[in-house]
This record gives sequence, structure tokens and C-alpha cells, in this order.
Amino acid sequence: MPDPLRLTIRRPDDWHLHLRDGAMLRAVAPHSAAHFARAIVMPNLVPPVATGAQAAAYRARILDALPEGARFAPLMTLYLTEETDPDDVAAAAASGLVHAVKLYPAGATTNSASGVRDFDKVRPTLERMAQIGLPLCVHGEVTDPDIDIFDREAVFIDRVLDPLRRATPGLRVVMEHVTTREGVAYARQGGPDLAATITVHHLVINRNHILAGGIRPHYYCLPVAKRETHRLALREAATSGERMFFLGTDSAPHPDSAKESACGCAGCFTAPNALQILAQVFEDEGALDRLEAFVSLNGPAFYKLAPNDGRITLERRDEPARFPARIRAGDEEVTVFDPGFPVHWHVAAQADDERT
Repeated sequence: MPDPLRLTIRRPDDWHLHLRDGAMLRAVAPHSAAHFARAIVMPNLVPPVATGAQAAAYRARILDALPEGARFAPLMTLYLTEETDPDDVAAAAASGLVHAVKLYPAGATTNSASGVRDFDKVRPTLERMAQIGLPLCVHGEVTDPDIDIFDREAVFIDRVLDPLRRATPGLRVVMEHVTTREGVAYARQGGPDLAATITVHHLVINRNHILAGGIRPHYYCLPVAKRETHRLALREAATSGERMFFLGTDSAPHPDSAKESACGCAGCFTAPNALQILAQVFEDEGALDRLEAFVSLNGPAFYKLAPNDGRITLERRDEPARFPARIRAGDEEVTVFDPGFPVHWHVAAQADDERT
């Protein structure tokens, strides 16, 4: 029998992660820490993580939720509101605590009620961020009820994102969880101050997976998965090796009781199997040699951080990897994302670095 195919890369990072709080945080954080060295942690709690003091307290809760000996660094973000104090943002960034600020258009997604409605009110904060080089992470969807949900990303680019960037020269922007050909094209032409994260689930599912043959709530996410042509554009971008594209899983756990309801929550929980699914996707695309760029190199380069010193080894085996269908979070269960195809890649070994 031939030896299994092995691939050793620098330990990866997750540049868009939801860890929640309380019992959910304690349940899901170990899954991200198992494979990822660092993660940009989203601030959309209730109430939101909107100040440096709140970010410091949340970071302490995350570290407390990790297994003993875990080597995982949460990189904190602030939730941009119309009352955000530019001085507080600058101080939190200067301390090394905060690595980005997150823009949610009000009403766009989970816990976004405190988001921005009037962009003129956040202009002083954006201008200060441009001065100090602090990235703005953008949930790129308009919320106008007259805009079809499948068009909201493309309209956001034209109506909001491009004017915002033109009005704030030097602002460094991450287009979070892009889902469209238009998003990919805009990221490519945006220059060195623009990047885009791509999720695992948007590389795997299109809107048929959510709706055809019955509603599948555990594939429902925001931004919602689009047509197959958009999914293929995302796969081409992710596997291209280009510096502006990198992994942000947007792993977003919700209790099954909240997903499987009359008004189900948006989000796919991919933390337990994200890396192995990605290896399968990159193999299928003939791009295993570019996996390290997507998960380990491009993100740190944009955030002006060094790549991790540690290594992780993936091994392709004949037998598919086995993942839990669900995990427990307190009294609730959370369903793990099912890619719908066999994943033959296994995490074989890790060598931790000293940084994390």
C-alpha cells in the first residue's frame, strides 16, 4: 500500500470567527483552538463589544474558556456604532488589544441592531483608523427592503463600500465573507488596502443546497449562499494564491432550537472541520500547493503580523474523516456543518509555535 499523501503547512489562522459568550463560548472555543493559532473575533454580542474595556473583558473570558495548554490568541475587534469614540479606538489599537473594527449595517445580520445607519456619524472614526492603519472589517450588504437578498452584496459595493473608500483615502478594508463574482472582482482591483475573506461553507454550498428539495436550516447563513456561478468564482479566488484572499471561516454557532424554528438564525458552525474540508476543496481544485497561502500567509501579511512559526500536518487517507454531527453547549446542541461529500484529509500532527 502506498504511503498516504502528507502536507505540512504553517499553522493557520481564522480571520473571521464568532465565539459567542457564556456556555456557547466554552463549548466552541476549543474547536477553533485545536487547529488555528489566531483568530479575528467578531464583536456582535449583546450588548456589543464596542469599547476597549469591553474588548479586554471579552478577551479574558475567551482565554478562560480555552482548554489548559491551548495555544490560541484571540485578536479582538470593536463593534462600530454611531457613538464610537475615535480616541478609544486609537488607544485600544495602540495597546495591541484591538486589531480591527467591524462595520455592521444596522439590521444586516445576527446582533446587528446597534450597527450603522448614518455613515456621516462614523466618518471621524474611519478617518482616525486610516491615519493609524487599523483595518475596517465590513459586513457588505445593504438592508433596503426593496433590494433582493441575493443582490445585497453587489449593491453594497456600489452604493456604500466604493464611496466610503473614495472618501477615506488610506483606509484599510477587509470585505468579509464575500459571496459573489462582483465581490471577487472588486477585491482584485482594490489595491493593497483592500482584502477579502472567504468562508469554508461558501466554497461548498450554493442556494440550491438551502432550498431545493426542502429547507435545510443548517445551511442558512448571511450573506446567504448564491448561485453556482458565484460559488465557482469563490473557489477560483480562494485557490488562486492571490494575496488579497484569505480564510475567514465565519464559523457562527447557534443552538439547534434557534436554527430549526419558524424564524431560524443565520450561521454555519464549521470550526470542528473547516481545515479538513478546505484541504479536500483545494485537492479537488488541483491547488494543494496554494492552501498554505490561503490559510496561513495572506491573512497575516494583510494584518501586518508575522506568520505562525508552528506547523500542522494534514494527511490524506482512504477512509474519510469522521466529525461529530453535533456538540453540546450547556443544555443545547449545535449542529456541525456537513459538507455533503467525503473528506479524506485528517490532521496528523502539530508542532506548536512560541508566539501563541
